[in-house]
Amino acid sequence: MTDTPVTGDLDAPFRFEYDPATLRYASDAARSLSAELDEQGYDRALVVCGATVGETPAVIDPVREGLSDRLAGVFAETTPAKRLGTAYDGLERFRESDADCLVAVGGGSSLDLAKIISVLAATDDDPTVVGEGFVDSGTIAVPEAGLPPIVAVPTTLAGADLSIVAGVTAAPDTCPVTEPVSGGVGDPKLMPEAVCYDPELIATTPQSILAASAMNGFDKGIETIYAANSTPITDATASRGLGLLTEGLLAFGTGDDDPWVYQSLTQGAMLVQYGISRADGTTLSLIHALGHGLTRTYEVQQGAAHAVIAPHALSYLFEQVDGRQSLLADALGVGDASDPDAAVVDRVSEVVATLGLPTHLRDVAGPDREEFPEVADAVLEDAFMANTPLGLEPTREDIVGVLESAW
Repeated sequence: MTDTPVTGDLDAPFRFEYDPATLRYASDAARSLSAELDEQGYDRALVVCGATVGETPAVIDPVREGLSDRLAGVFAETTPAKRLGTAYDGLERFRESDADCLVAVGGGSSLDLAKIISVLAATDDDPTVVGEGFVDSGTIAVPEAGLPPIVAVPTTLAGADLSIVAGVTAAPDTCPVTEPVSGGVGDPKLMPEAVCYDPELIATTPQSILAASAMNGFDKGIETIYAANSTPITDATASRGLGLLTEGLLAFGTGDDDPWVYQSLTQGAMLVQYGISRADGTTLSLIHALGHGLTRTYEVQQGAAHAVIAPHALSYLFEQVDGRQSLLADALGVGDASDPDAAVVDRVSEVVATLGLPTHLRDVAGPDREEFPEVADAVLEDAFMANTPLGLEPTREDIVGVLESAW
């Protein structure tokens, strides 16, 4: 009799509805932007990016050349704060340039701001009404129609491109709101029409920024496998993506800058995102909920938070439930280990260490230990906790224990 390895319930029913962007991958994908706009039926693009991208010839020049006479202008004012006021500035520039689409170039900040600009462009309400509604609800209503389409050109590995959500903040000094507020917008209409993945642009990003952003994408792949709403489709894409990311990140962290490294990182980031942001929910789970708890009210950078917390979150998870540890071990290249849960935690820790990212909460601008119960409450209230593996029922004390182990 032959033993059959079981990596999940093959008889479990599922429904997978997904409307992704068109994916274009090439080492010079940015130079194909005009062709992609032609395929999509758009004529004039406003480029949305941050100041650094806008001033870096190795990034912005291929984008300008790729758009050619379809370039309507460049709005290079996005920031990590993702301010609603900045989005209104971008909206003004969009209208002045007579553009019919947005090309978002950069990391999550620029991709998210482009989505907010798109929403505002289709909104009839004046900024004061939008600001007041944002303070009350933490979100902005997405109109049924009229959203300018977005073409994304990511330069980091954070994974904001194949997504239907966007974060946004507001403050009285930049927007008509009465108090500072953070929130987000989510709607299937925010999925970009196309994403151009260009490993040559990824290679232009400073190593420290790329390393930190990589942990967001890396953890997306991990969580997609153990999430309660995982599917065989996302198992396949996340597993392949994790394999590419693991190999690429371990090489990247040791200083290897051969083209194959950036090709692996780019394709890996693309695959771990595929199908995880859908109209019926996301596969993000425990690690991302912990990341939110650590970054929403503290100055710790999101990639650093993910680097610190991931090994400890996984150790806790595997103590409580299986967490599909064997499938994760296979994806991470340690499937032959006799103790797959320990091997997965060790592999994730190895990636963090190789990238030179922080490994303790006490070393980042996060909460003090006496604040852990408050952070735990925020984590337990996070929407992503709905996707934790079946059988996992974290308590406040459990989350505090994870934070303590990470201290």
